[in-house]
Amino acid sequence: MLSKFFPHIKEKPLSERVKSRDAFIYLDRVMWSFGWTEPENKRWILPYKLWLAFVNIVMLILLPISISIEYLHRFKTFSAGEFLSSLEIGVNMYGSSFKSAFTLIGFKKRQEAKVLLDQLDKRCLSDKERSTVHRYVAMGNFFDILYHIFYSTFVVMNFPYFLLERRHAWRMYFPYIDSDEQFYISSIAECFLMTAAIYMDLCTDVCPLISMLMARCHISLLKQRLRNLRSKPGRTEDEYLEELTECIRDHRLLLDYVDALRPVFSGTIFVQFLLIGTVLGLSMINLMFFSTFWTGVATCLFMFDVSMETFPFCYLCNMIIDDCQEMSNCLFQSDWTSADRRYKSTLVYFLHNLQQPITLTAGGVFPISMQTNLAMVKLAFSVVTVIKQFNLAERFQ
Repeated sequence: MLSKFFPHIKEKPLSERVKSRDAFIYLDRVMWSFGWTEPENKRWILPYKLWLAFVNIVMLILLPISISIEYLHRFKTFSAGEFLSSLEIGVNMYGSSFKSAFTLIGFKKRQEAKVLLDQLDKRCLSDKERSTVHRYVAMGNFFDILYHIFYSTFVVMNFPYFLLERRHAWRMYFPYIDSDEQFYISSIAECFLMTAAIYMDLCTDVCPLISMLMARCHISLLKQRLRNLRSKPGRTEDEYLEELTECIRDHRLLLDYVDALRPVFSGTIFVQFLLIGTVLGLSMINLMFFSTFWTGVATCLFMFDVSMETFPFCYLCNMIIDDCQEMSNCLFQSDWTSADRRYKSTLVYFLHNLQQPITLTAGGVFPISMQTNLAMVKLAFSVVTVIKQFNLAERFQ
């Protein structure tokens, strides 16, 4: 059903030419709309840069400030539930501004990484290898659409309910607009800005996921090539050595690919790690003490979306660490015992490099893994425990 509207989420046949960079098709379109890429026609560079400046000043600077001003301007009109709902969104929005800035600054690094993907694609000659690339490309585009559905559902669940209740869903401050007398105008403006904000946040969350997904694609292809070393009889020792050397080049390209993306994702995930415990803690307090049925459903959706910002990427990083161990096992288990001395010495050198796992760190401090993610999530339960012990929720009710 979805493939009728989004054809790139369906695996293409081998008769069509597909590149690894095609996994970013839908993501790049959204980034282009925010001014985070470059126009194809160079004569549009100036208008495009002006659009970039306008959008990012409004979304990354003015929008978080507008929520903060609303606290100062009309704090007494907030109920406890409304304040917590607005606060959890506001905290996440400030974090999203930093994440978006890191992603925007890393544009050139991402372009370098795509060039390296093109070089890795040149090694995919057999139908089996090309089919693997096609499958991962479709998976990457599918994840992008899936995130769009998850994130959009949060807005769709909130906006109609609060509109019917004649209440503001996110309480933003707009100068020269009375939010009570011009309720529908301010509500529609809030919905439009929040939709743009979640799509901007989506770009910062999906970009690392798809990038490392394509890294895992080529790691799986390299594992298969390592298994097949010296498996074709009738070749000379020089040909076997050249085959091993090609695998070493592939591994070097993979390392260069991850190194190009490392500074881009380091800051993004670091900010998210710092925020996830606090944001989930505020959401849990709102859910447990102040929510109605409908606002509780919306809060659960928000918590799910916040969890999706780090969980899939951390899980993928764990899988890549396991894949690195499997690569060294595949090389060691290949038929090298009858090889000559040159081949064996090269293999020992390569085996040592393969045993170094491909890892990422958040801000150069936290290793990006499921263990770190769960440790940060536990902070949410600590926040709830403090609230319950001091009966703070009852005092606000």
